[in-house]
Amino acid sequence: MSARNRELVGLIPASLLVTAGFAGVFIQRSNALSNVSLVYGAIFLGLCVAGHVFIRMTLPHADPYMFPLVAVLASFGIVVVYRLDSTLARQQAQWFVLGLILFAATIVIFRDYRKLERYRYTIVFVSLVLLILPRLPGIGYAANGAYLGVHIPGLFVFQPAEFAKIGLVIFLASYLRDTRQVMVVGARRILGVTIPPVKHFGPVIVIWGLAMLIMILLHDIGSSLMFYGGLLAMLYVATSRFSFVAVGLVAFAVGAWYLGTHIPHVHDRVDAWLHPLSVTLYNKTGGSFQLANSMFAQAAGGLFGQGFGQAALTVPGTSFQLLPAPQTDMIYAVITDELGLFGACAVLLTYLLFVARGLKTAQMARDSFSTLLATGLSAVFALQVFVIVGGVTRVIPLTGVTLPFISYGGSSIVANFVLLALLLLVSDRARRPR
Repeated sequence: MSARNRELVGLIPASLLVTAGFAGVFIQRSNALSNVSLVYGAIFLGLCVAGHVFIRMTLPHADPYMFPLVAVLASFGIVVVYRLDSTLARQQAQWFVLGLILFAATIVIFRDYRKLERYRYTIVFVSLVLLILPRLPGIGYAANGAYLGVHIPGLFVFQPAEFAKIGLVIFLASYLRDTRQVMVVGARRILGVTIPPVKHFGPVIVIWGLAMLIMILLHDIGSSLMFYGGLLAMLYVATSRFSFVAVGLVAFAVGAWYLGTHIPHVHDRVDAWLHPLSVTLYNKTGGSFQLANSMFAQAAGGLFGQGFGQAALTVPGTSFQLLPAPQTDMIYAVITDELGLFGACAVLLTYLLFVARGLKTAQMARDSFSTLLATGLSAVFALQVFVIVGGVTRVIPLTGVTLPFISYGGSSIVANFVLLALLLLVSDRARRPR
């Protein structure tokens, strides 16, 4: 079976998931099965087939598994969001369609994606401006203490960090491609640790400072970790020197420790992470209420879950929310509550497969820029999943990033479709016959 035919067959589980998921919601709500679930499944399959046909025409040698994996994640996300709020699910479906359109536009516009290297400084400038936008008066706004979004009155709301991550990866891939040899050759050993030359390590220091500023100005721990982790992954692939990564990790740990003890918002997040069941923090505004209840919800799910639609999201008989923002920050807790540990692990396995295909693309790439670009995109995607799942499961302090393709949010879906398009562009070039 050819690669494109494998991709087409891989879309069938996604459409079946939509059909079965909506059937389960209808049965849970009205104890009746509706033909509407079949209609939704057919529409979703039609959209995915349209995307497949476009890939078949434009990128015939691209990886055949990435798009079906994304389709599975997106279909599951629409079903879960619909179970929580049907209005938000319809909006999510609209963002999915827009994401497919921008996915196609990215492939057409950046068919020769290597031309992006020429505009790396413009791209990084625009990315930094996007990161600053949430702090601008009049358009920026805070949610749960973190400045994540931009609100254009009467038009739309979006999270600029979702797009900035792609721009920063493109810049770092281009810069490290040019300087990686100089960084290795010019490195010096100091106290047994290999240190690269400072003049070529400048952008790494800048990204470190950017990560710290994000925590200070935006109060956003998740984006800081995501950007900096992507940088370290690309740095290791570019230089093959773990000592560079070790120095970067130590620098980030020192900066995070200082900010965690001196910046009130970051300190509160760390306190809530360390002591989620503290009565004082549980009852405090912006404290550990959300995190503690997510732990209870996951524990209630057990191995097999309580059943689809059975998670307790509000206090019975009231509108008081036990899990605030279940469609975004806490969606993984809802999944674990209703589908159990096995269902949650199935979601994580799907993410792992996608990241593995992205890293496989990086391994097959024929030039340094393509390798670093695929590595960076895969790394920031993986770290975004780790940040939100790690926060909900109390591995790291809870942050406000979205679970890619599953959480409600137009910015996340659209930006990650652009990320997917870039990965497929790299994959197609890497797999072409020589």
